[in-house]
Amino acid sequence: MIDNLALIHEACRGDGVAFQKLLNSHYPMIYRVAYRFTGHQQDAEDIAQEVCLLLVDKLATYQNKGSFTTWLYRIVVNQCRDAYKKRTIDRQRDKGYTELNALEAADAQEQHKKIQWLYRTVAHLRSPLKETALLVLAEGLSHAEVGEILKCKESTISWRMHEIRKILTVAMEKEHA
Repeated sequence: MIDNLALIHEACRGDGVAFQKLLNSHYPMIYRVAYRFTGHQQDAEDIAQEVCLLLVDKLATYQNKGSFTTWLYRIVVNQCRDAYKKRTIDRQRDKGYTELNALEAADAQEQHKKIQWLYRTVAHLRSPLKETALLVLAEGLSHAEVGEILKCKESTISWRMHEIRKILTVAMEKEHA
């Protein structure tokens, strides 16, 4: 039987061989408990590795007030709890991202449909209205800028946009009727 206390004291003084012996004797229990909590080999291996890394610092806090194995079980169980919480948070975050991406995709698709409808409708306008609509709506130019481009007054562009809005409203009402 391995003398845990002697190995703990030697490991705390920096003896790597003693630390390795301590780990080797308790690793099967660490992995077994982690596997039973997670049910997955990779998760159990990750938790066991984290416990081994934690022991480097935590070993010095063992106060020999109870069984070393009991103390070690607590560390493993706490790591399993932490891993479960992290996985739960990660799943919730991933679910949130998935839902957000789905909503964004649906919004983008809806926006695309609206833009396509607008282009189809504008394509049927007579030339001065069509040109005005494309420059104001699609290019985002001001009425003054469009007036300059089309060589007409800003008020003419404003009147055309008023007419375009009326035409689009009627077209939309027909489509939804």
